Amino acid sequence: MSYQAYQKAQQSSENPSQIEYRLFAQVTNALIEARDKNFQGADLVKALDWNRRMWSVLSSDCGTKGNSLPDQLRAGIISLSIWVSKHSSAVARGAETVDDLISINRTIMEGLADQARLQAKAAEGNTSGPQPGTVNSTL
Repeated sequence: MSYQAYQKAQQSSENPSQIEYRLFAQVTNALIEARDKNFQGADLVKALDWNRRMWSVLSSDCGTKGNSLPDQLRAGIISLSIWVSKHSSAVARGAETVDDLISINRTIMEGLADQARLQAKAAEGNTSGPQPGTVNSTL
């Protein structure tokens, strides 16, 4: 089996929270590498930009009509996205460190892991769809 076929099979078996967790993990690992290897200039900006773009997409998704997340959670994600953008600029200028960005991402990852466990448990108990009271979200 080729690597691409394996990736496709893996992705098709993941629920939304698992996919989002994997993306957060990849982006956060890039930020950790930038910190640990003391990246400067373009190398640092590359990691910061990836993180900023991820948060921008999340924010845009929260602002779209039909997003099923609760209003308060959507507003919180949009606010975090704005903060991430501003903080990333400060990190690029050398005025702040990347540690707070890593911390925020890790906190989100913990929530996504919890959500993935709930989704998996709901799927085990009901093969016809989501259980009442479960949240289907994009974050």
